[in-house]
Amino acid sequence: MTQPAISVRNVSKRFGETLVLRDINLEVPRGQVSCLIGPSGSGKSTLLRCMAFLEEATAGTIEIEGEALGVFEKDGKRRRQTPAELRRTRSKIGMVFQQFNLWPHMTALGNVSMALRRVRGLSRKAAEDRAMAQLVKVGLEERAGHYPSQLSGGQQQRVAIARALALDPTIMLFDEPTSALDPELTGEVLNVMRTLADEGMTMVVVTHEIGFAASVGNRVCFLDHGQLLFHDTPETVFAAPRHPRLEQFLDTYLDRGAQMLR
Repeated sequence: MTQPAISVRNVSKRFGETLVLRDINLEVPRGQVSCLIGPSGSGKSTLLRCMAFLEEATAGTIEIEGEALGVFEKDGKRRRQTPAELRRTRSKIGMVFQQFNLWPHMTALGNVSMALRRVRGLSRKAAEDRAMAQLVKVGLEERAGHYPSQLSGGQQQRVAIARALALDPTIMLFDEPTSALDPELTGEVLNVMRTLADEGMTMVVVTHEIGFAASVGNRVCFLDHGQLLFHDTPETVFAAPRHPRLEQFLDTYLDRGAQMLR
């Protein structure tokens, strides 16, 4: 059996007395797109952040390509990776957030190349050459010298994607990457993500774009109140009759892509 890109086993997460993830078990196959959907507050972003070790799970184990991430259970005890082990494991992951988080005083090229210089220690020229290649990939080579204030929201998010890709991750995590965009700018970001999916990038996408989940996702995972209610192929998840909780969610959420399910 092929080792999954991400394995989540019995993961729970508390913030104080609030339990936000409840015993999550999930595998993300290599080269596939897994979409996390569900109502606001269901734990989707928290689960994604635990996969990147931006949040530490309270219980359970997360493995990235077979390596325990951060903390893990062994012989009934919680253990922790060393800093070097954690850096190595996290280097496999690229993450794109709702907000673009670009340096306002740097051009698009500077934003993408800076991580390569700081994290990978590349020379300025080598970093900029690799950064330009990623800007070409997201269709922004002509905007390389523009500052974030000179770019549309969709262009800024594509710069953020290029920045993450420049570090050569094997897994990309997206946390509602289009939620801060006007509807007319959403398509350009989703098109870049479709291209990545076609190229075989392993992706986990928290999204309210149900049409994207249905047409691009290989698996759809539905969370509600911190629980993973079910996960399966889009054809199975969205087949009629649908799961009652999913039906309620779709009926009460006006998604831009929901008409694709009808």
